[in-house]
Amino acid sequence: MDEDEIAHPYNDSNRAFLQAFLARGTMTFKESQPILASIFTAQDQLERGAEAEATRADQVTREDFQSYVSAASAAVSPLDMEIRSATHQVTRERVYALVNTTSDAPTQLATLHGPEEIAFARRLVDALFDTYNTPRAEALCLDGMQANKLRKPARGADDDDSVLPHADGENAGAEPAGALKGLKPSEVETALRRLVDEGWLERSRAGFYSLAPRALVELRAYLVDAFNDADEAAADPRAWQRVKFCEACREIVTVGLRCAERDCNVRLHDGCADKFWRARGEEGGRTCPRCSTAWTGRDYVGERAVTETPLYQRGRRKSGKGRERREQQVVVEEEEMEDAQGDEE
Repeated sequence: MDEDEIAHPYNDSNRAFLQAFLARGTMTFKESQPILASIFTAQDQLERGAEAEATRADQVTREDFQSYVSAASAAVSPLDMEIRSATHQVTRERVYALVNTTSDAPTQLATLHGPEEIAFARRLVDALFDTYNTPRAEALCLDGMQANKLRKPARGADDDDSVLPHADGENAGAEPAGALKGLKPSEVETALRRLVDEGWLERSRAGFYSLAPRALVELRAYLVDAFNDADEAAADPRAWQRVKFCEACREIVTVGLRCAERDCNVRLHDGCADKFWRARGEEGGRTCPRCSTAWTGRDYVGERAVTETPLYQRGRRKSGKGRERREQQVVVEEEEMEDAQGDEE
């Protein structure tokens, strides 16, 4: 790559920052401060000698961070990569992620995960947005026991069910489903841990796994294309869709608040809700902006769609040996109960 194509100045400090970003996959401003402080200190000592004063982390500004992010994104652009950002749905921190912008043979091969792990990750994404995402309960998360059930491909699964998607919605790989035997339970634990460490998944204190900002940023186009019905939405804008966006910030909602009307698509992040209602002048009596249903603030998207149910709470109050196992069973029973109720309706 010709460095003349990169905005100047681009020097060893930029290369060091890009290397740190590549090693992590994601980064926040707070995480960048000690990294950039060390880079600035090393650069100053090279230029002025060992007597140069060390840069403290709190001396690194957002402007410093933004300039290095911009330079890094420009440097990787010829490699069909870029740095995108999204707001963390819980902490509200801005998270920057290094993502692929294309899907071709080189990028498909550029992974540290084997075919079995990639196929497992695909099944995991499918389960999050299909199995555990219904009008009755938009959990969009699963626990370790539920993830373990996905360790083997379903019988009769086609090629599309055994590969991991890339950002543009194309499939990364062409491993035949018949060649995949699945993972062992111990390998599922390892795969989940790696996906968390690499910033693709997040694990909550209660033990639920959900997509992390890195995955939501890179897979945004794929998720909408794979799980939403564009034709149905065009025919009926109010038709229920599996991937929904915050009414305020327009980013994907997998953790937040929902309209009490099950078939309504209005969703809000917790951190966006107050500003949204203030802007509408509805700080008192709040109603859904689309269907006018009273907004309760107690209808949830994400983990709380499971943990705030009476059935789960009863399981939480149990103590003693095997408590964690019983809590996981409560989630399964809740799903089975909802399926049965759905059949009755």
